[in-house]
Amino acid sequence: MNTFTDSFTINGITLAAQPICRQDEVLTPDALEFVARLHRATAARRQELLQARRTRRGEIAAGQDPRFLRETEDIRNDPSWRVAPPAPGLEDRRVEITGPVDKKMTINALNSGAKVWLADMEDSSTPTWRNVIKGQLNLTDALERRIDFTSPEGKEYKLRPAGELPTIVVRPRGWHLPEKHMIIDGAPVAGGIVDFGLFFFHNARRLLAQGKGPYFYLPKIENHLEARLWNDIFVLAQDLLGIPQGTIRATVLIETITAAFEMEEILYELRDHASGLNAGRWDYIFSLIKNFRTRGPRFVLPDRAQVTMTAPFMRAYTEQLVRACHKRGAMAIGGMAAAVPNRKDEAANANAFEKVRADKTREANDGFDGSWVAHPDLVPVCREVFDGILGQRPNQLERLREDVTPDDRALLDIAATEGTITEQGIRNNIEVGIRYIESWLRGNGAVAIHNLMEDAATAEISRSQLWQWMYARAITDRGEIITHQWIEELLDEEFARLERFDGDRFEDARDIFEEVTLSQDFPSFLTLPAYARYLTEAREKATKEELAAA
Repeated sequence: MNTFTDSFTINGITLAAQPICRQDEVLTPDALEFVARLHRATAARRQELLQARRTRRGEIAAGQDPRFLRETEDIRNDPSWRVAPPAPGLEDRRVEITGPVDKKMTINALNSGAKVWLADMEDSSTPTWRNVIKGQLNLTDALERRIDFTSPEGKEYKLRPAGELPTIVVRPRGWHLPEKHMIIDGAPVAGGIVDFGLFFFHNARRLLAQGKGPYFYLPKIENHLEARLWNDIFVLAQDLLGIPQGTIRATVLIETITAAFEMEEILYELRDHASGLNAGRWDYIFSLIKNFRTRGPRFVLPDRAQVTMTAPFMRAYTEQLVRACHKRGAMAIGGMAAAVPNRKDEAANANAFEKVRADKTREANDGFDGSWVAHPDLVPVCREVFDGILGQRPNQLERLREDVTPDDRALLDIAATEGTITEQGIRNNIEVGIRYIESWLRGNGAVAIHNLMEDAATAEISRSQLWQWMYARAITDRGEIITHQWIEELLDEEFARLERFDGDRFEDARDIFEEVTLSQDFPSFLTLPAYARYLTEAREKATKEELAAA
């Protein structure tokens, strides 16, 4: 297929995709010109920062552990600076629901009773061109209250009154993901700039008129220079639309191991636009494995199900995050409760709810101002826990956690993690990884597997653990050495057990899973080869540079 079979060009921007119904409402000439100006102002810097990621990863692989930065010591030691005060609609974030921006999820999330909806264009959304455009339409339709619909089964979906709806915070794609259906000057635009730019252009004034503002979650940031790039984009975007500086607010996910060493610096770079940090736990563990995967037994973790938030390195990460946030007047938002209630199994449900309650209680007691859930049924559980700690207060920014000492070595105390590697853990990584990718290829990036809502981070941690265990020749609790051949055998067995159906994508999913798990090279994100091969109109190979971009 020719790359530009269905392409057409507006204002120097080539759109190389089959048109989607109503896309002209999103891809107006003015909106495209706005995205182009953001892209041209930042494309070179983005590539430099992606190259810096590769360099940093090489240094870590060569034995150089991350440490707090000497060159930014003055920022950490200066007690005077603060981030901007909480913006309208972001003063109380005690329970946030996450989910993709399809029509059904949009209505369910907005009706959930949560304080914030993370409208996700990243890890729980497959970036098909259709999903990218429909997501933008759904968000605007929701803000205009014209999104109601009736499902084929006859179920009606309607929004609650405006005063009962949560604040919308949009998560655009990370810096590594290109949008290959939008080409400027011969190069694809960053997916994150497409997601941010289109939403901001169409909705910033609309949100301000409703008494809130354009708010964002920033994923996969690796250091303060990447935060600086986002801040410069915010400044330019506000200038181009004549919107006051500081109107945008961003919460940064601390979900890479290197970002954990620069939390205050990240807040500093975004200070006029910063509203908080979030503890993105699954991606954080994935990033740790990715960076230290060849460094030997000291960095080998047990089954992912055994790596809990009470592991010493995870405690260090979350406690230092709360301290960094509250020291600077920023909100600290806890991690995901991924349980999906099973209404047919009361015992399993009670057990899942109890685990969620314990997790949220620990976060609330640690000083977090709110936390995430993946399902509307968990909103009351999370709210009840935070109500118990906060009472009538909107947050607990006054809890400075000065009892926590910043400790860069504690962030890398992986060896203290208790647990074992089991054959069942290996099988689970294979099964869940393939099942997730299969669903992702069909356009659904939020998948319920074994009563847990999984997104791309689950598949990433699953395949990276397998890669690392093989490389390290790790040993299971039964004394078996984990080899390439054994993983292949288990993969055959698990694949044979999968329940097939008409139109499934399991063969393609297996190809991707094997490529990112069994090959000598380690693609930095499995979504890069999967996107290039299956989701772009061109059906091409991802370049070596793209596969390494991390």
